Amino acid sequence: MAVGPKLYAIAAHRGFADALVAGLIPRYSEQGYGLARLTLLLPSTRAIRTLTEAFVRQASGGLLLPRMVAVGDLDLDETLGPLLDNMVAGSAVPPAVNPTYRWLRLAAILEQVADETAPRSMASHLRRAAELARTMDRLLAEEIGPEELLQDRVIGIVGEMSAHWKVATREFALVQAHWQSELARRGEVDSATRRNLLFDHAAKVWRENPPASPIVAAGVTSAAPALARLLRVVADLPNGAVILPDLDLSLDEAVWNTLGTAGKAANVDDPPISANDKTTHPQYHLKLLLNRMGVNRDEVQPWHRAGIAAAPPERSRAISNLFLPPEASARWVDLPASERRLNGVRLMRCSHPEEEATALAVLIRQALEVPERRVALVTPDRALAARVVAQLQRWGIAADDTAGQPLSQSAAGRVLLLLAEVWAESAAPVPLIALLTHPLVARGEGRAEWLEAARQLDLGLRGPRSAVGLEPLAAIAEKRGIAEWWHGAEAQLSPLPDPGMAVPLSGLMESLTQTIQGLCGEALWSGPDGRALSMFLSDLGESAALAEIRLEPRELPAVLRDAMDKVAVRPAWGGHPRVAIYGLLEARMARADLILCGGMAEGVWPAGPSADVLLPPAVLRALGVPGGDFRIGLSAHDLAGALGAPEVVLSWPERREGSPVIASRFVLRIKALLGEMAAEHEVQEAVSLAQMLDRAEPAPSYPRPQPMPSVEQRRVDISVTGLDRLRSDPYQFYASSILRLKKLELLDAEPSAAWKGEAVHAILEEWHNAGSKQGKLVPTAIAVLDSMSAHPLMRSLWRPRLLEALQWVDDKIVRARLDDGRTVLESEIWGEMRFQGIRVFGKVDRIDSLPGGKLAVVDYKSGQPPSGKMVEEGFSLQLGVLGLIADQDGFPKVKGEPERFEYWSLSKRSKDDFGFVKEPVKEGRKPTGILREEFLTKTEHYLADAIDRWILGDEAFTARLNPDLGSYNDFDQLMRLDEWLPNLRDDAGEAV
Repeated sequence: MAVGPKLYAIAAHRGFADALVAGLIPRYSEQGYGLARLTLLLPSTRAIRTLTEAFVRQASGGLLLPRMVAVGDLDLDETLGPLLDNMVAGSAVPPAVNPTYRWLRLAAILEQVADETAPRSMASHLRRAAELARTMDRLLAEEIGPEELLQDRVIGIVGEMSAHWKVATREFALVQAHWQSELARRGEVDSATRRNLLFDHAAKVWRENPPASPIVAAGVTSAAPALARLLRVVADLPNGAVILPDLDLSLDEAVWNTLGTAGKAANVDDPPISANDKTTHPQYHLKLLLNRMGVNRDEVQPWHRAGIAAAPPERSRAISNLFLPPEASARWVDLPASERRLNGVRLMRCSHPEEEATALAVLIRQALEVPERRVALVTPDRALAARVVAQLQRWGIAADDTAGQPLSQSAAGRVLLLLAEVWAESAAPVPLIALLTHPLVARGEGRAEWLEAARQLDLGLRGPRSAVGLEPLAAIAEKRGIAEWWHGAEAQLSPLPDPGMAVPLSGLMESLTQTIQGLCGEALWSGPDGRALSMFLSDLGESAALAEIRLEPRELPAVLRDAMDKVAVRPAWGGHPRVAIYGLLEARMARADLILCGGMAEGVWPAGPSADVLLPPAVLRALGVPGGDFRIGLSAHDLAGALGAPEVVLSWPERREGSPVIASRFVLRIKALLGEMAAEHEVQEAVSLAQMLDRAEPAPSYPRPQPMPSVEQRRVDISVTGLDRLRSDPYQFYASSILRLKKLELLDAEPSAAWKGEAVHAILEEWHNAGSKQGKLVPTAIAVLDSMSAHPLMRSLWRPRLLEALQWVDDKIVRARLDDGRTVLESEIWGEMRFQGIRVFGKVDRIDSLPGGKLAVVDYKSGQPPSGKMVEEGFSLQLGVLGLIADQDGFPKVKGEPERFEYWSLSKRSKDDFGFVKEPVKEGRKPTGILREEFLTKTEHYLADAIDRWILGDEAFTARLNPDLGSYNDFDQLMRLDEWLPNLRDDAGEAV
């Protein structure tokens, strides 16, 4: 019988899962029982799945698998397996509090004790409560209680900190004290505390009564003190063993000693963790685990096995040298090539993330050409993983991201968030239409009719939002012919809660569940994301009822999104059997013949160290808790394990979102270690193939559109505004008047210039219809604007300017009546005339009667009126054509000869004044325009010319016939303007 603890290590250049299984089968299998008597303690349920796959690969004739139990590594956010829970049945170990209830109650306590300067919204308290819970778990895992924050050395450190750290530390201590009191009252403990109690209980039971069947702990790297004590007991069992992943047994003793110690020291005389500890070294946490187990590295033996594909043995030495601490890495210059060689490791530099994803997909596609070859992509960048999954679909390769998808990004989670946004924003058009057209809403029979009605509502909601809530939408639905459908949809959504009134969160969750069930039916809960959503809603609803949390509905989307981001929806078994996509946590213990390490950029792998927002780093060090740099060491350990695969490719982009990217410090270390050999390890073949995949022959230049409709199609009516469009850009006229196309505005759009013009005309029409009474224009404008738009920018910025300008109109018309003897004959009336057999029609803003019986034609402009040059050249003829219609008695109840033609602009006249009148004719010193007596004659000439050329003639409706004008752009995309305009040259060879 072996004396001393039985600890083993599997080197980084060997695949942990396969090497572990290859050693377990000959050591622990029994005739007839296989490995059924063996109990394996593994870090997570994900590790159980990985090891099960390894057993399947190596069990040639069938095998009874061992009992595999997760010990619930906190780093992996995993729960305990049932083994340890069953062992404490009837013992004094209290139950664990529900984590969701704890999160909500911590937020409620925060609301009570938070500093007056802190944000007061419940959403901010909930976000801070989640951070507080993580910090509490870190301390509890290290067996650090609240009382240790009151030690003299901790208080002294806090006293020297800045004010915000003092407030944060005080807040943390207060919340923790309140929470511990509540736990005592409930008879429960935190999950981390219960884990420690379970570990200690199991250690005591196994120490006093060693089990007859073997127990092996494998792949556990957490150095929590209680878990370290349990592992020591397992290692001392007669049939026990502890197998550590990637422990470097060849690392020089001097280098090993420089890693120091950390954590809560067993000896009170040991110094606390220092700021310069080597926590970023990949072996640091393993040494910490050995120290807490009371085991020397010399007592650890290699776990030999053979017959499994692995990297060359010299790779292990190179990996060891790669991660030497800064002082020891100076020896790289003297290392022989054999100890720096990384055969099988390649570096791939890409231009941007999309190119990186395509290149990685190419490498996966190439690897699958080799029979039985397994390939895995390992990356902490979930966006990159999603891109690779999408790229593989071009070859019909289905790959699953085993790191899972956040519930908030799944179909079921998204529909819930959309409903929450509808509540929070009082049925704003964007979330409302997104909800009603979501693939899970109204699935099954009648889906087509539902979508058609929703699209009609979508069309009715285009443009600025007219009002808030569901009630105003009934008029839109009636107008679009979907009143019956909307009545049913509104019944599902109403009543909307008041966004600003705090209500019980439990009630919100119950209403959310009922509403989403009514919209989606039972199909919502059928998929993996639906089942995850069901458990999420049930847990949050029950916990909210106990915690008595009140929340404003406008905060609900942010709260739900934060909570759902932490829930991973993992795919069921499926996908290509030889392709795996892992996150860093999922990749632990996994192995493949080719491993692709993607996203090797600083800030991604490793992620930037995130400081604890509640406790100062100096306080954590004084308590013996490693800081944020500890995670960098874990990332380095993950990379060291990945580098043990037979073939490895490390890739990174040079730019992301337009900004330069710094390659990971690990990549820079590899290049520095390789020295002059670095160039041999850089490969760009996959990048070149990726570029070729999307490279195509240049498309021929798109010709300038010149549609030639038939004679019948050309013969259309011309509006007074359409004539300007016809002469300046015939294609725009062709699209709008012949093809009858209309620009589709955005949902909940900001008020555009055209919309503002329509608003002004609607206001003035309402005012004139009411008798044009002085002093009534501004109140009329307020009423009309309230009914037209609820957009905050319109209400706060444009509306005050408009009201001031309208006051000028009110005063100006009254002065004109008194001073000039003018009277308003008609306003906002339609008129028409026949010109060369073509109907010309339009709406005039106002027609005044001048002394002597002649007419003044007035056109209101919300912005600047056209210049005299535009009128003179025939590109702004609206006012003149209205004059021609009036001259031919084309407006009802209006008789007389037009003499004056005026633009009344509501824009600024000077720095402080709004409103001015402008005539598009030559007067005094004005250099441009048309003589007043020639105004109608010139307009008639341009109108006849346009009709002869395009309406009755055969001239093409050339796109951008006068490109310098550029005043109409509704159909630029339809004419594919950007494809041909750069190549357009004028007669002089200059770019237009």
